[in-house]
Amino acid sequence: MKAIRYHQVGGPEVLRLEEVPEPVAAPGEVRIRVHAAGVNFADTERRRGLYDAKVPLPRILGSEAAGVVESVGPGVDAAWLGRRVVALAARSYAERVTVQEQELLVLPERVSFEEGAGLLVQGLTAWHLIHTMSHLSAGQSVLIHAAAGGVGLLAVQLAKAVGARVIGTVSTEAKARLARELGADEVLLYGESDVAERVRALTGGRGVELVLDSVGASTWKSSLDSLAVFGHLVSYGSASGAPPPVDVESLYEKSLKVSAYWLRTNHPPELQRHAREALRAELAEGRLRVRPGLVLDLAEAAEAHRQLEGRSTVGKVVLRVP
Repeated sequence: MKAIRYHQVGGPEVLRLEEVPEPVAAPGEVRIRVHAAGVNFADTERRRGLYDAKVPLPRILGSEAAGVVESVGPGVDAAWLGRRVVALAARSYAERVTVQEQELLVLPERVSFEEGAGLLVQGLTAWHLIHTMSHLSAGQSVLIHAAAGGVGLLAVQLAKAVGARVIGTVSTEAKARLARELGADEVLLYGESDVAERVRALTGGRGVELVLDSVGASTWKSSLDSLAVFGHLVSYGSASGAPPPVDVESLYEKSLKVSAYWLRTNHPPELQRHAREALRAELAEGRLRVRPGLVLDLAEAAEAHRQLEGRSTVGKVVLRVP
């Protein structure tokens, strides 16, 4: 089968389309014929050797796939054969991938493979940011950095669904329009004004109860300054570089909380099942929309990485697998 691999860390040019052996479904597993694979910023960090650096090379990238079950391993219900599914799946930049049966989520017929490929990594991240890490509720306000990105757009929708007021930050007016379209109440452009000052003005001087920050170094100060008394800053990425060390003394005045979220943390199984089913239900009913912003063929994985790293994309980046 064809897959995207890299043999050494480096720039996007190290990604190669190669012939590799097909995986075989082991006991408890299914094999999926991949139709679309999600691309995440963490993939670019892995390729650069900044993340999961001890994994042996050559390596196939990817962590989520949408496709059709084409074979099942021993002990797996044959009813899965032929079903449209989405799953968290390592090595998904490929024509086929194997996953544990419990990782499968049935893909609603009304949802395309490209949309499905954008659901789990970023959708679960957004869901846990809103429901597990912060318990955001009606009447509260949240500042979401990179609000037109894959996680950002989903977090905007999930925050609105609980009745929160959403303020987003983006880099271009086109991204601002998209964030507004999916529910953001206010959208601020980086560099046009002081973000924290604008947030305080929009909230009557109070600030927001929650800040979701995947940008890191360049937004960290404004994130803290935007918080209301007893506010909570959740870091879940560092696209602009690692944030500075937390100065605990600076948190006392407003009794602030700073935390971090990582999808690869060992979540309680029941919590993760609940989150997956909640996302599927929202998607099936049309209350949640995944917006593939850039869809390229598998062979164009390097270009997908270039555009993602250049922060020129909106919504989800997806590789279509012919």
